[in-house]
Amino acid sequence: MTPRTIHPEGWAPALGYANGMLMADGTLHIGGQIGWNKDKVFVAKDFIGQMEQALSNIAEIVRAAGGDVTDIGRLTWFVKDKYEYLARQREVGQAYRRVFGKHFPAMSMLIVKDLVEDEAQIEIEATAFISQG
Repeated sequence: MTPRTIHPEGWAPALGYANGMLMADGTLHIGGQIGWNKDKVFVAKDFIGQMEQALSNIAEIVRAAGGDVTDIGRLTWFVKDKYEYLARQREVGQAYRRVFGKHFPAMSMLIVKDLVEDEAQIEIEATAFISQG
């Protein structure tokens, strides 16, 4: 079976990449999501708002593939400002739980110099497993 491209309904086209690729075994690879909405517009300019939007984008991709956030097994975070992340831990936790509840998959965080989209402050990629039965 060829991998199936996952693209939530109503989202602006993904040009040159896929938001999600669902493999025959149920593994869902979710490309890096940044803090823009379905129209590729940054509504939030701050770190917490962009983080919550990126997580919401991931959740929507998982749901478009037939799963839910509890099917996510891994998150990799790419953050431009380590000190803002550390200074806002309480808000990070609150925003995280608004989207993922108390589901905490394996996570890695990398501090990066920059991201492709100039306004982006964070990018998060994920891997989930969507039961095929």
